[in-house]
Amino acid sequence: MNQTSVSVSEFVLQCSVDSQKKSYTIAILIVVYLVTLFWNFLVILVIVMNPQLQKPMFVTIAALAVIDLLGSTNIIPRLIAILSGWVTIPYGPCLLQVLLGVYLAGAESYLLVFMACDRYVAVLHPLRYSALVTKKILWAACLLFNAVPTAFTLTGLIFITELSFCSTNIINYCFCDIASLFKIACNENPKYFDILSAISFMFGFCPLAFILLSYARIAYAALNISSSDGKKKTLNTLTTHLLVVGLFDIPLIIYTMLTGTGVKLSDEANNSLIIIAIIVPPMLNPIIYSFRNKEIRSSIQKIFKRA
Repeated sequence: MNQTSVSVSEFVLQCSVDSQKKSYTIAILIVVYLVTLFWNFLVILVIVMNPQLQKPMFVTIAALAVIDLLGSTNIIPRLIAILSGWVTIPYGPCLLQVLLGVYLAGAESYLLVFMACDRYVAVLHPLRYSALVTKKILWAACLLFNAVPTAFTLTGLIFITELSFCSTNIINYCFCDIASLFKIACNENPKYFDILSAISFMFGFCPLAFILLSYARIAYAALNISSSDGKKKTLNTLTTHLLVVGLFDIPLIIYTMLTGTGVKLSDEANNSLIIIAIIVPPMLNPIIYSFRNKEIRSSIQKIFKRA
C-alpha cells in the first residue's frame, strides 16, 4: 500500500451481498426496521403514559427501548441506502455512526447488567426489593453506567481523528465502525488494536460474565423454589433474558476480539455477525422484556381498546 497520506472527505462502503439477494435483503430490513420502531415506541409510550409503570424496572425497559430505537436508526436506514446503490458516506456522518455505535453498544451492555441485578434482587431478596432498588439507585446506576461508554467514545474520537488514510477510502463493510476505519489507516499501530480489545473487554466480556454469574445464582435459587409454577416462571424468564444477551454480546465479542488480534474474517462472516447483533435484539427485546410482562401487556390492551 502507498503510505502517502491523502485527505478523505467521504468513504465508499462495499457491502458484500449477492446482487440477486439485495432486493430481498432490503425488503427484510425495511420490515424489521418498521417493526422495531413500532414496538419499541409503543413500549416507551405505554410506560410514559402510565404512572403505575414508572418504577425502576419499567424505566430500565423504556431506556432499553430508546437505545434500541437509536441503534436501529443509526444502522438500518444507512444499510438500506448502501444496498440500494448509495454507497458513499461523507466523513462526518461516518464518524458520527462510529461514535454513536460505540456509545450505544456500551450503554446497552451496562443496562443489561443493571437489569440482571434487578432480577437478582427480585428473586433472592423479594421482601427488600423496594428498599434496595429505588429511584435514587436507578439514577446513580445510570450515571455510573454512562460514564464508561462515554469515556470510551471520547477515546475513540481521539484515536479516529488521529488516523490518516493512504490511497484508499474504500471500506469493505456495510457501515462505518471503528475496526473498519483502523483497517484502511496508513499504519497498523498496535494502540488501535489495543483500544479494540479494551472495548470488547469492557463492553463484552465484563458485562457478560457479570450477567452470567447473576443468572446462575438466580437459577440456583429458582431450583430451590418449592412452587412448581414459581420455579417454571423464574427459569423461563432467565432463558428469554439470556437469549437476548447472547444475541447481542456473543457476535460482537467474536468479531471485535478476532479483529483486535489480527484475525481476518470473510466479508460474509463479518456482515452476518454484526447484522445479527444489531438488527435482531432490538426487534425481540419488546417481546421478551415488555410484552411478556403482565402490567405492560395490560396497559397496551387498554390503549388499543380506547383507540
